[in-house]
Amino acid sequence: MATDDDAAAPQPAHHPAYQTGYREGFNDGFRDGVREDAATSRKDGKVDDKENNKDKDKDKDKDKAQDEQGSKASSEKGDGKPPLYKRPLIVFAALLVVLALLIAGLLFWRHSRHHETTDDAFIDGRAATIAAQTPGRVVKLYVNDNQFVHGGDLLVAIDSREGETRREQAQAQLANARGQVETSQAQVQVRRAAELQAGAAVRQAEAELTKATQDRERFDRVDKQAVSRQQIDAAEAQLRTARANLDAARSNQRAAQAQTGAAQAQVRAAQGQLQAAQADVSTADLQLTYDRVVAPMDGYVSKRAVEPGNVVSAGQPLMSIVSPQVWVTANFKETQLTRMKPGQHVRITVDAFPDAEFDAHVESFQRGTGAYFSLLPAENATGNYVKVVQRVPVKIVFDDERVRNYPIGPGLSVKPDVDIP
Repeated sequence: MATDDDAAAPQPAHHPAYQTGYREGFNDGFRDGVREDAATSRKDGKVDDKENNKDKDKDKDKDKAQDEQGSKASSEKGDGKPPLYKRPLIVFAALLVVLALLIAGLLFWRHSRHHETTDDAFIDGRAATIAAQTPGRVVKLYVNDNQFVHGGDLLVAIDSREGETRREQAQAQLANARGQVETSQAQVQVRRAAELQAGAAVRQAEAELTKATQDRERFDRVDKQAVSRQQIDAAEAQLRTARANLDAARSNQRAAQAQTGAAQAQVRAAQGQLQAAQADVSTADLQLTYDRVVAPMDGYVSKRAVEPGNVVSAGQPLMSIVSPQVWVTANFKETQLTRMKPGQHVRITVDAFPDAEFDAHVESFQRGTGAYFSLLPAENATGNYVKVVQRVPVKIVFDDERVRNYPIGPGLSVKPDVDIP
């Protein structure tokens, strides 16, 4: 039978109350131990009902306090700090971030209403490919890579000895043609003189025919008894001779005229040969100028592919000249062109120089999309048509002279920002 001393004595570790305390926590274990002691005291009659009620009230208060403490502990982290949504600084920072995002979104919306931009934009310009127009060996190169040259500056010199030989041959042929023309013209003069002589012979034969005709008619008017038959026969024979002489003179005249026409034709042929010889000389002179390759415009030497001593052929590319005058070709979506017009202000940012911003303006729009002018245009008259937003090239011209101070050339990526009212 348990005694009072046994009840007041500490319970051993294997006591069920303490085992429960280890499982649920020291506070719960202590509470269970007190309850067990109170139950033991009631069995022994040592504790009255009033004390039991007080113990029960105390136990209830302790249980309530412990439940509140447990719920509080369960809501807190292991480090004892309150949750993030209960920390004022974090909540304030989150509100600031949300407000900043709202302001940024509003500013972006307002900016997008009055601005159009695209990443599909590049620097464009004029570039001339310099090619050899005559074959030969390069004897001297007058320019270096990326050098600035003016229009008319000498770039390359090609061996000109062959061209000089061709020019001398053409000049010799020209001299021969001139001699042929002079000879033909002299022949014409000779033929014209013969023609004049034949004409004089014709007139003389006509005069003799007229005299013979008159003599014959005279014998017809006189008495036939006064003129002998011999005289009449002689007059008739003279008349026939005069007619034959006239026919022969006229034939000689026609022959002389034909010879004159032939001589004149020879003159024209000789003059044609003269013109051909002159053209050959001009061609030889022009070909001789091809031996000296000059710059067609102001610009920078690019893509040089020739060295002194190279043997080049006609049409072989030697280098390119890139003009310093550049502009921007921006491929905007067709839906971005609604309020875009020529003359609107544009701000240009070149990817190579992001810290510089250049002023420009919209100059013109291409009448047709890029897909329309492609090598393989889209065939829309098919059953599997899918609508795709097209892009239209827009030409933008720089207004800022500072662009000349930067090494900006065709092909560089830019970002245009067009101001739209």
